[in-house]
Amino acid sequence: MTEARQHEAPRHDSLGADTLCGAFQITAAARPDQVAHRAYGGGPGWTYADFASRVRALTEGLHGLGVRRGDTVGLMLSNRPEFSLSDVAALHLGATPYSVYNTLSPEQVHHLFMNAGNQVVVTEKQFLPRVLEARTTEIRHVVLVDGTDDDTLALEDVAATRVRGFDFEAAWRAVEPDDVVTLIYTSGTTGPPKAVQLTHRSVLFECRALSQAIPIRPGGRIISYLPSAHVGDRALSHYGSSLCYGTTVVSLADLKQLPAALAQVRPTFFGAVPRVWEKLKAGLESAGLRDPSQLPDAGKALVRTRLGLDLCEVLITSAAPASMEVMGYFDALGLRLNEGWGMSELSCFATINPPGDVRFGTVGRALPGVELKLLDDGELLVRAPLVMKGYRGDRERTAEALDADGWLHSGDIARIDDDGYVRIVDRKKELIINSAGKNMSPANIELKLRAASPLIAHAVCVGDRRPYNVALLVLDRETVARSFGGSPADNGALRDALAAAVAAANEGLSRVEQIKRYEVVDADWLPGGDELTPTMKLKRRPIEAKYAATIARLYG
Repeated sequence: MTEARQHEAPRHDSLGADTLCGAFQITAAARPDQVAHRAYGGGPGWTYADFASRVRALTEGLHGLGVRRGDTVGLMLSNRPEFSLSDVAALHLGATPYSVYNTLSPEQVHHLFMNAGNQVVVTEKQFLPRVLEARTTEIRHVVLVDGTDDDTLALEDVAATRVRGFDFEAAWRAVEPDDVVTLIYTSGTTGPPKAVQLTHRSVLFECRALSQAIPIRPGGRIISYLPSAHVGDRALSHYGSSLCYGTTVVSLADLKQLPAALAQVRPTFFGAVPRVWEKLKAGLESAGLRDPSQLPDAGKALVRTRLGLDLCEVLITSAAPASMEVMGYFDALGLRLNEGWGMSELSCFATINPPGDVRFGTVGRALPGVELKLLDDGELLVRAPLVMKGYRGDRERTAEALDADGWLHSGDIARIDDDGYVRIVDRKKELIINSAGKNMSPANIELKLRAASPLIAHAVCVGDRRPYNVALLVLDRETVARSFGGSPADNGALRDALAAAVAAANEGLSRVEQIKRYEVVDADWLPGGDELTPTMKLKRRPIEAKYAATIARLYG
């Protein structure tokens, strides 16, 4: 047995429950005076006793609106305590609450409403115009968490509604492990989003397995800042931390405030996509900290405190490949990142690097109880109770993803070493095969480009069925402004810095992988826009279509 498997798993009695409703009731009873939820920059928040009382009241109110077991409830909210309140109340009725990405267009929101078939939407004033434009004929009630408007209800009024004969205990105890707990709508990089159906059983298995693989102690603090429609926030901040682990969840509505929130909250558990780690690294480097390994131990400790990560017991990076440069930089500061891999279809993580046995460049080993195998072409398959129930209303795509033996086909090409550590190569459908027949991973090439300079926010490698690789580069405007000031247009020093960065990236690539030409795209690529999914994955086909003329010039 390795060192990573020898740690004593913290005790979470809630994980013995068979539904998330039962888990929450155990957690709330055990930690009545601890703060359960608070908004960053807001008041003292709700204790678990207060939160449980609010859940009971809103559960009855939603029942009064006609919500029943098996129904869906739409949530279009920023990161705020009312999201958890609305979600957990719906769960206690056996309903299926799901979250809508706040960046979606009315047409996209309408697609979700049509697929889910919900009769109730809980939202806030800033999103109300889109909700009303996307509204389907099935939606009978729109509930606002921050006041009232025409043709809406106030959340506090719904929670104050009493229903004759309603039995709260009977309602949540009637919920079963295989009931669908939520719908996670996939990012849709190549087509319309699919509705991943997760169950109480699959999510609880995820929480149990993760608590065995990494030390998540009862209590502690976590910042909820990723969109709640993202499986990472849903599984870690909401289901795991709030309902099962008894953590104080601090909601952060504005991602730009994350550095300040980290310093104030000082979380004990923190996970981020690689872009967040890259931004934190760029901020430290702009302050003069180029090589943390040269700092004395006291200096490293001071930096960790200033970052707000000095009390963090677990640091996770996931959702996209993390560069060795970023991993090494934080490791030198005494902040070891545990890289993991998973999917919405897997209730979040399926693999994680165990603390004490981290191997950079891998996404770790399978969580306890998770089976992995590779097909002949290298595609990674997963079988475990954390696998989704299927895609809602889509038997065809469910059959493509789940085979008859219960294996989920991930679509990722991977390698597994003799010790069980997994290396993700790239998405199966995104591999580049150039005109000479050479297979390449664009994600690996793009990772090298981003790691070469904090000036590069996003990079897209193009080369499929072409003689050589080219790249589109999007600049990080904050870093450009700090380093060069003003507009980057016609800035010779900036051009030289980018040329040096591309040259440095090419040094770490084979000759056939190297970028021969590149062009800077003068635009900001925002999550949920034409180029990026809400979780900041590249939309490759839309990008190549939108920038076809630029790409043609690079090959001209």
